[in-house]
Amino acid sequence: MGFRLGNVDGRAVLVEGDGVFDLERASGGRLGPEAVAALAATDALHEVAGGLDPATADHRLADVVLGPPVPTPRSVLGIGVNYRDHAAETGHALPPAPLVFAKVASCLAGPTDDIVLASATTDYEAELVLVIGAEARDVPSASAWDVVAGVMVGQDVSDRELQNAGQRPQFTLGKSHDTYGPTGPFVVSTDLLPDRDALAIRCEVNGEVRQNDTTANLIFDVPALVAYLSSQLTLRPGDLVFTGTPSGVGLPTGNFLRPGDIVHTVIDGVGELVNRVR
Repeated sequence: MGFRLGNVDGRAVLVEGDGVFDLERASGGRLGPEAVAALAATDALHEVAGGLDPATADHRLADVVLGPPVPTPRSVLGIGVNYRDHAAETGHALPPAPLVFAKVASCLAGPTDDIVLASATTDYEAELVLVIGAEARDVPSASAWDVVAGVMVGQDVSDRELQNAGQRPQFTLGKSHDTYGPTGPFVVSTDLLPDRDALAIRCEVNGEVRQNDTTANLIFDVPALVAYLSSQLTLRPGDLVFTGTPSGVGLPTGNFLRPGDIVHTVIDGVGELVNRVR
């Protein structure tokens, strides 16, 4: 059975319906409270999820505040310019290979956490986030989905002025301010996805649709990204990959985030983020 892995008060939980189950308790101590370790044992996660009894839930989903599902990943990687329309709106040529940058893990935030502005040029970027579930090196594209434990909704919030400062872009700094990485609401295992290669993705700001696309339009799709990244470095359980954002970001028009804005990010079959800007 598929699983939805979340985080409540820093402890890994499984979510089934409106029930929230502490992972360590539900597994009888077989799995601990730490998400990265649990993601290294995805077979056990599936097994425990399949045996959940609704009557033994620790909490109701409506009564908890969810944190980032993977709060302490070893690596957080991002992919730039990975939708054709986004390349066009920002004036970039289509990249011949994935454009890879890092986000510092301390930027991660939960699905309802506030985005705290660090500049007046802060932009939204709705993204599908991959969560790695097995050590992976030189993985062929045909097997790439096998090392992905699940996916999340993500916002690759970006300080555009800092990102493009100086003679060399500062992508890592510009995308790593505290709260500039909302993720969640859960890690959704790939067997629960309606179509893992074509997931509808949308971002609204104050109810206005700004981004609306499908992951079927990625320039480098999930198999290509996993194959490429694993050819350059070893991916490990809990590593995150932000796969790129569709067109409609604020940069081309200067339509940046402002205090009081509500950013609503949805990926069909995966979930939603609702983040207030302050």
